[in-house]
Amino acid sequence: MATAVSTISDSLIQDSIVRAVRNVCVTMLKQEAGLVEKSTVTGYDGFKEKPHVFGSVGFAGVIDGIVYLCIPDDFAQDAAARVLGMSLAEVEMTGDEAVKDVVGEITNMTVGGFKNALCNVGFPCKLTLPTIVRGDSLSVAGLKGAIRHVFHFDCSGHRLIADIQLRQD
Repeated sequence: MATAVSTISDSLIQDSIVRAVRNVCVTMLKQEAGLVEKSTVTGYDGFKEKPHVFGSVGFAGVIDGIVYLCIPDDFAQDAAARVLGMSLAEVEMTGDEAVKDVVGEITNMTVGGFKNALCNVGFPCKLTLPTIVRGDSLSVAGLKGAIRHVFHFDCSGHRLIADIQLRQD
């Protein structure tokens, strides 16, 4: 068992989300994912120019917060097709449901992996259910009193953003 720490370091946050995103992409999508950059919140702005799907899962305990995964709509559709063994045409015929279900599962697994890393160093917490929003011109507001960490990933030519907001008492 890992030793408890009193504060969560930037390197713990980065290492934990990188490991979680990579594991989920390899397991669910059979694709590699790599960290492209850690950016400021304003680095997010140019990413909102096309339709996206946002998945979010919160956590509460010794540390509180939320993680948003921002996924371009075309990548979300491709992910749904891969996970469900369907063609893109079949995914489109299902409407929003297949995409939302898969993004919900990807988000839940990613945040679960991130949360487990926090628990392993003395920050036990519980997850909320995933929330999924799909649309144009979406943005994420900052959680009051939270420290925000925004990570950009590349998964087989698709960009994915993990927006982590943490609040520690």
